[in-house]
Amino acid sequence: MATATPQQLRRFADRVRLRAVRMVAPHGFGYLGQALSSAELMAALYLDAYRPGLDRLVCSPGHYVIAVFAAAAEAGLLDEDLLASYGYDDSPLEAIGTERSPGVDLVCGSLGLGLSGGAGFALSDRLRGGGEARVFVISSDGELEEGQTWEAAMFAAHRRLGRLVLLLDANDSQVDGPVSSVTTVEPIAAKWQAFGWDAHDVDGHDVGALRAALAAACAGDRPGVVIARTSVRRGLSVLPPDADGHFITLPPELARAAIAELEARCA
Repeated sequence: MATATPQQLRRFADRVRLRAVRMVAPHGFGYLGQALSSAELMAALYLDAYRPGLDRLVCSPGHYVIAVFAAAAEAGLLDEDLLASYGYDDSPLEAIGTERSPGVDLVCGSLGLGLSGGAGFALSDRLRGGGEARVFVISSDGELEEGQTWEAAMFAAHRRLGRLVLLLDANDSQVDGPVSSVTTVEPIAAKWQAFGWDAHDVDGHDVGALRAALAAACAGDRPGVVIARTSVRRGLSVLPPDADGHFITLPPELARAAIAELEARCA
């Protein structure tokens, strides 16, 4: 595991937020809340755990790819000039990722498919003697409503795929409203434990807690899940109280205020 300082982790997270705001701003709306909520999770992943070229990375909810693009650019793994093309026609950086998306091994369109793909990668690596390679799967609490998620969870635990780590952004947000108002998914950690996983339930904006949970999830001989409790408004005080965290409207004046707030914090 890498040894980034807490300050470096927090700065990386805010840089992810800043890049995401700049990506969304020209369109006036977009999947910004997902980057705001998962920014610290992305920081812990890219600075402390993920080893490009060795490990595999899966982005299960395709709209979360904005956070992956921003984090990859911040880590020097993606040409940052490409970020300006995000969401435009014929751009490789589509607003909802596809099989062509750079910087990631698999992006899923229909929700709930990513853990199956990650389990397949992990089993394939084992059969081919993949050694120390890990598979990281980015997911969300809304995907816990999908039956395929739990089928994959059973499979991974049965196969004892200890190199498989699920990063679950539990921001209680989906297109129909709060996840908790649509389907009762709690208790999340107890469910994963019952399915045979090593589960760690932490404040998803506490970089120290995330670092410890991610290290523990990577160290076990069972598949591990980091349940990061987050907010789709985190890191941007200028957002209005009624901002839709799933798909945020960002008119020019608000975009300028958001960029100014984040630039000041990243200075």
